[in-house]
Amino acid sequence: MQPPLADRNQHVSVAWWGRMTRANARRKSFLHEHSLSLIAGAILALWVALYCVSDPGKHLGSFFGNAIADWSGVLLTVLATKGLFEIGSSESKRPPHRFFTPIRKFLDDHSLTIFLVITGLAWVALFAKMNPQSRWGQVVGNIVSEWTQVLGLVMLTKKFFERGSKESKTG
Repeated sequence: MQPPLADRNQHVSVAWWGRMTRANARRKSFLHEHSLSLIAGAILALWVALYCVSDPGKHLGSFFGNAIADWSGVLLTVLATKGLFEIGSSESKRPPHRFFTPIRKFLDDHSLTIFLVITGLAWVALFAKMNPQSRWGQVVGNIVSEWTQVLGLVMLTKKFFERGSKESKTG
């Protein structure tokens, strides 16, 4: 069955039943390829803007501050797991097979953990210089907590699994 008003030789981006055609599957835009990180970044920017104009002593302002830390973790997870790797963790992608020196192999095998530790230490250093009860001190404290959770998840997924989870090792 042919889509309505479509010629067999004409390239349409989406067939009338909602599936992508072969021509469209080969050419994907930057927006399509990075839509998750762009949308997560936009949502994070929205929370920051709303927090800037809200009263952090009120429920809504407190929510916006917590949302900044939570969505920072979402964006971290999306971006860091795209290009970094942690050997043994089912939460990170496999690096391309390359021949490295032992030091370069170690850095490549543990790039996700190394990145999380270095950036986490930067957040801790920033938090240590802030008043934890200040407007942004609370937010940065929550970001430190979020970074710790992501690092913990990466480390835990190296040894443990959850039955029924497609990301987990099968035992």
